[in-house]
Order: sequence, then C-alpha cells, then structure tokens
Amino acid sequence: MKTKFTFLFALMLCFAATMQAQFTAQGKIIEASGEPLIGVSVLVKGTTLGTITDIDGMYSIMVNSSEAELEFSYLGYKSSTIIVSADSPGGDITLAESTNQLDEIVVTGLATNVKRSNLANAVASIGASEISGVTSQPTMEGALYGKIKGADIRSNSGAPGGGMSVKLRGVTSIFGSQQPLYIVDGVFMDNSTISLGTNVVSAAAGGGNTASNQDDASNRIADLVTEDIESIEVLKGASASGIYGSRAAAGVVIITTKKGKAGKNEVKLSQTFGLLSATRLLGQRNYSPEAVDALGGTAALAANGLTDYENELYGNTGLLSTTQLSFSGGNDQTTYYVSGVYKDEEGIVENTGYTKGSFRANIGHQLTDRIKLDVSSNYINAQSGRGFFNNGNTNTTVGYAQAFTYPWENLFPDANDVYPAGGAGSNILETTAKVTNDENVNRFINSVNATAQLFTRDNQSLKLVGTVARDQYNLETQAIFPRSLTFFSADGSLGGASILGNTRSTINRLAGFLVHDYYTDSGMNFTTQVGMTGEDFDRNTIITTATDLNGVETSISQAANQASFQNQIIQKDRGFFVQEEVNFNDKVFATIGLRGDRSTNNGDASKMYYYPKANIAVNLHEFGFWNVDSQINQFKLRAAYGEAGTFANFNDRFNLLNGTVIGGSSGLTSSTLRGNSSVGPERQKELEIGTDIALLDNKVSIEITYYNKNVDDVLLRAQIPTSTGFTSEVV
Repeated sequence: MKTKFTFLFALMLCFAATMQAQFTAQGKIIEASGEPLIGVSVLVKGTTLGTITDIDGMYSIMVNSSEAELEFSYLGYKSSTIIVSADSPGGDITLAESTNQLDEIVVTGLATNVKRSNLANAVASIGASEISGVTSQPTMEGALYGKIKGADIRSNSGAPGGGMSVKLRGVTSIFGSQQPLYIVDGVFMDNSTISLGTNVVSAAAGGGNTASNQDDASNRIADLVTEDIESIEVLKGASASGIYGSRAAAGVVIITTKKGKAGKNEVKLSQTFGLLSATRLLGQRNYSPEAVDALGGTAALAANGLTDYENELYGNTGLLSTTQLSFSGGNDQTTYYVSGVYKDEEGIVENTGYTKGSFRANIGHQLTDRIKLDVSSNYINAQSGRGFFNNGNTNTTVGYAQAFTYPWENLFPDANDVYPAGGAGSNILETTAKVTNDENVNRFINSVNATAQLFTRDNQSLKLVGTVARDQYNLETQAIFPRSLTFFSADGSLGGASILGNTRSTINRLAGFLVHDYYTDSGMNFTTQVGMTGEDFDRNTIITTATDLNGVETSISQAANQASFQNQIIQKDRGFFVQEEVNFNDKVFATIGLRGDRSTNNGDASKMYYYPKANIAVNLHEFGFWNVDSQINQFKLRAAYGEAGTFANFNDRFNLLNGTVIGGSSGLTSSTLRGNSSVGPERQKELEIGTDIALLDNKVSIEITYYNKNVDDVLLRAQIPTSTGFTSEVV
C-alpha cells in the first residue's frame, strides 16, 4: 500500500511540475496609431507552435515551457520579439512600419518561402505600389519595364495591347522559347505569340526568315491586369529557378494576386486618366533642291509642298482610362477579394486601340483547424485593334512603307474619298484608314490551393500542399485588306485578303507537395519538401485565308481563293522534386535539391531528365563577432549553382507531313525539315556568387552579383544534302 501511495505522490509531483512549465501567452498587437493588426504571425521560436492575431489584434498561444521567446511578423512591418514566462505572459506589442526588405518573405520554391535576408540568389521583388501605384500600365509586362536588374524588356511593336519580350540574363535558346515561365497563384500561364496570318500580305517571313510571329501578334501574358497583382518575384537564372526543371531555363516570374484580410470590409473605387503620345519623333529629313530633283520630286514639291507623314501617323494623342471597383474583407475563418477592372487605351494611330475588362474573385476559407483552401478565379476579355505594322517585304506595312515615303508626295484622299497610290509601294494613310487587324480574347484563369496540417509537435510539423490549376483562353483574330487598296491594283496582286483565326488553348496543372519542418534546440532548423507535378497542354490554331476578294465583299466564302492552316500542339509533362533547406539561426542558410522531368516533347517520352541545385548564404552580421553598433546592418555572402532546361519543340522529334493532291487524290508529302527521334531538352548550367550589403539603418543597399551561364545540348537546324530528301534537320 505504501508503494502505491509513493507512486501516486510522485505522479502528482510530475503533473504539477508539468503544469508549472506550461502557460498561456496572450496579448494584443497594434500599430503606431493604436489600431489593431489582424493576421499577425505569432511564433514560439525554436518550435512549430504558432498562431495569428484575430479581428481585434489579440493572440493566445499555449507555451510548453516555463519561458519562451515569441516572434511577431507582419508584411510591411518590422519583426519584433519578446520574452514571455508564466509570471510575464505577454502584453500589448506595437509593430512599427518598415521600409527594410530584409525580413520580407520571398516566394522561391514550389511549396516554401524564404526570408529575403537568407536568399542565396539575386531575386527581384516588385510590390503592388511599384506595379500600378505610380502609372497604370496597359499590360503586365509593361509594368515590369525598368524595375528588374538584368532584364531586357523590349516592345516588339508599338501596337496597343502588348507585344513585349522579356529576357532574363540573356539568350537561353535559338529555336526554343526565350521567354520566362509565368506562374500566377499556382497557374502555369500560356504566354504564346499566336500568328495572325497577315504574313500572306506582308511576306514578313520571306527572305529566308521563317519566323511566324513577325505579323505583330501580341503575347498572352498581356491579358493580366496589374491592379490585381500584390507582388512579383523574378527568379532570373537556373541557380534560382532550377526547381522548376525543363521550363525554367529562361527564368521564372511568380505572380501573387491580392487577397482579402480579416477585419473591416473595404470598398474601393478608383479612376485614373492619362494621355498617350510619342515621346520624341525622329523628325522630317531635310532634302536639298538637288536631291529632290535627282529623286524626280521637283514638280510634286511645287504642287504639294512638304508633309511630315511621321507626324500625320504618330503625332496624335490618345486617352487612357482605368476604372477599378474592389471589395475585400472577411473574418477569422473566411476572407475575400473581389475586383472588377476596365481599361481603355486609344492608340495614337488611326483605327488602333485596346480595351480590357477583368473580373477576379479570390476566396480564402479555413475549413477546419488543419485545412485551409484558397480559391482564385479570373475572367478576362481583351480586344485590340493593332493596325498593320512591323516587318514586311512587300512595302505594305505602315512603318516600313513610311520610311520610304517622300514628304512631297500627296497621299491624302480626294473629295470622293479615293486615295492615290503611294510611291513607296503603298499609301500609308490609306492603309491605316482601311485595314482591319483585330484581336479578341476570352480567358479563364482558375486555381484551388489547399493546405492540410497533417501533424504538429513542439519541434516539428508536416503539411500537405495541393494545387489544381487551369488556364484556358479562346483567341479570335480578324484581318481584312479590302480589294480597293491601291497596292492591290496591279495585275497579279492578291486582289484583297480576308483572314480569320481561332486559337483554343488549355493548360491543366496538378501538383502535390509534402513539407516537413524540424527544429532543434541548437537553432538548426530543417525544411524538407518532396512533391510531384503534372501539366497537360493543348493548343489548337486554325487560320483561314481568302484572297482575290469579290468587289467590296470581305466574306471568305465569296473569295476566289481559300486556304486553311491548322496547328495543334499536345504536350504532357510529368515531374518530381526533392529539396532540403537548413537554417542555422539565420546565420547560415543552405539548400540542396533535385528536379526530374519527362515530356512527350522528348524523343523518348518516358526518359527522365534531372536538374540539381545547391546554394548557401552566410549572414556575417548575425554572428557574435559583428559590432551591433556598426553602420553596416547586413553583410551577406552567397553562392548558388543550378541546372534548368528548355523543352524541345513539339515537332522536333518527327517529320511533319503536309497535305497535297497527287493524281487528283489527296495525299501527304514530308516537310523539308527532318526530325530527330532522340531529341531531348536543352540544358542550362549556372553558377552565381555575390554579396548583399545594407547600410545606415538599411537606407542604402548594395547588391553585387556575378554569374556564369552555359547552355548545352542546344537544339539547332543544320543544313543537310538535298539528296536526303530534306534541306535541314534537328540536331
């Protein structure tokens, strides 16, 4: 009996000691004005225990020790820590606003984030205020211009509605894509440039250049509206983007849209207006009387005088307007952000312009204590009148013909609205007045991201992150070149052209990740993630062209000649990745990872290609030997290595067949390009080293980066003897 009593007494003592070692830390988080901050992250340092503040800024968290250090962090505010104990369990904490980016959380991986001060790569981050807070940009890629170090952003033309190329750290491929991968809330975006079919008139792809995008088409990332974007992270090279495998050689642009926050419901209405005009025209060339006479223009000069046709084309002023109405708010369980945006851009050239309407709904819901859903849905309609510009080999595109138009020519219509022929091969004023070249796109972008906390302990946790995403659009194009155009008056001309195009594109993505966090008493923290991804791509383009139009009719069915072109691309990609991150008290941060990909674009669709990555960052200012009173607030050394790829083109692995007529019956002939049945992805290897320094209370920052990039297995098209039956082959 005595033994039982002793055992019970000891058990009670242990229970009492345990109770004494546990307490509830609680308090309120406010900003400098005294307003409560909702959604502040509260973490017990060295553990996985955490919570967020409620609608009143209050927090409450059970601490399984007699004393602990709490860390408070919130986007846009300086992080703060306090020591709490059973005798002093918390209190009101005031967070100060911060202009320092060192504590900013950067999205760099498929399922994890990294604090900027621990980054081992030069990752560019752009916030909402930089994207649309100063000047409202018509397109998303236009908003990036001048904001990313090491990025070459160029407009392919001045036509409204986009048409920009973005190159990060130079050229990554010759015949493959050189554009970065765009990811919006987990959705892989199609940024294809779809041919409009106007090459039949411009012959832009002649002269040995077989590029299909010289007919001034826009790229599809232009569909996004900047007003709904919260942040953009740009992973510039393989050392940072290698975790995305065979689509990341040209870099990755990760876009996060705005979400609702628990608290007071907000309704915002904004209206902006602007004017669009050419910054500086080249001006009119001065011709001497001798030069005019040598060009046969003396009589025309006397009759017509001089006209600045550059100013006639581009000297106009267009009106820009952007209207946005948004609703946001929520509570501890559900948050929402709903936005409608309408943009209208008048082009500075006659009959050009761009309009775009967007509706977005982002809903976040805490299903249970362990499961959270984030649903994002976006519908976009964009319409553009692009005019007839860019390269041409028939002197019919406006910009090209304008360069060869003399100022003493008379290109204006007479009283009956009849235009004279232009001396350059076409009348540029007639072309802008009569040619129709329109795009109309309807796009749906949807994603569901789910996070399930599988288990949580004091020093470790395991969560499952899943993503289902879809990007789908329908692009309709129409180009009409009336028969009445003077450049169709010559015998043997096309006699007018009517071109209709339709493209349906769908990208489906399914991804799942397991993320395990483990904390040790020594301050060494480990984050392990493993996951699988799958993407299915299906794009089908049909372009129907009619020439030799019947009088003023523009109907394809009433033209003398009709031709159709179809290009369907179906691609299935599957991949996996594993990654380990090690963080030693924010002093040393290291990552090692491996990505594996296979694709139906490869000659062997079942073969897996592997892309390793590794990096390390050392924060010298976090070590004890650093003088806390130093004017140098950050001194970080970093190094990174990574590999990434570029998928082979859809048709590189086989010989294309073209339809023809043989002996009055339908048949097939092989194209002149011979495919390669063993083709695989191009491979980029990149080494990056650098340092980040922050001075004078983080008011001055210095970033120094050196990188060395090599691209292997470059896909080329080599000439081969015509005796083979081909003129070139994929090598």
